Amino acid sequence: MSDNQNLLAEQRRALILDEVRRRGGVRVNELTRKLNVSDMTVRRDLDALARLGVVEKVHGGAVPVAEASTYEPGFEAKSGLELSAKEDIAKAAAAMATPGTAIGLAGGTTAFALAQQLLEVPDLTVVTNSVRVADVFYNAQRSAAVGGVGPRPGAATVVLTGGVRTPSDTLVGPVADAAVRSLHFDVLFLGVHGISVEAGLSTPNLAEAETNRHFVRAARRVVVVADHTKWGTVGLSSFASLDQVNALVTDPGLPEEARAEISEYLPELVVAGEPSRTADI
Repeated sequence: MSDNQNLLAEQRRALILDEVRRRGGVRVNELTRKLNVSDMTVRRDLDALARLGVVEKVHGGAVPVAEASTYEPGFEAKSGLELSAKEDIAKAAAAMATPGTAIGLAGGTTAFALAQQLLEVPDLTVVTNSVRVADVFYNAQRSAAVGGVGPRPGAATVVLTGGVRTPSDTLVGPVADAAVRSLHFDVLFLGVHGISVEAGLSTPNLAEAETNRHFVRAARRVVVVADHTKWGTVGLSSFASLDQVNALVTDPGLPEEARAEISEYLPELVVAGEPSRTADI
């Protein structure tokens, strides 16, 4: 970890969380030395991470929370993690969206960040099962109307599926499945709970897994948007294998050994801020 006194709180907490997960636990005095900050600052950061449910505070430090494969954190909890990484991933993924195409945008906090970047891509037709993602587009249109300018030329057309709402504010179940099953996308941008060689793409929610299967089947091209902490995580239900994925967009926190492994299975690996890796497969 870098001894940078000027790190933003979000960046410090991401570094602390990585250290906790990598080592299985950390002590406050170790973190103060590594981050060059006060005990009080580290303890506030650990309090914030504990409130998000990703670490457990113990005497003198913190340990990772052992998450069951069925555990599904809510949107607000997930939105507080890896914020900078998600923004960088969103910008890189938005560059892969072609004006005038039909895209699927499944739920999750990374997809929410991507939706904000896609506002600048003209003439998209966006199908989403995320209430939060739909709100991004609707609020942009409403703001334009209130300002008296009306919808800007090339504004996205948004289709929101029906269904049952999950803790992540996505709509799933038979109604959502039927809606997605009848459509066809040029590209699907898909956030995930976990991604691994063995389990592929997975989620702790069985109904969401089934809806995601329909999203994947409906798309000509599947692009997974996921920060580095999702690699190696396995949820209760797998909904796609890696050979069904065309590209992964992630952040520079992904270890080199993981990048090499991913490149063996995926045609394209995009690390935000770095040149794209295209496999010879």
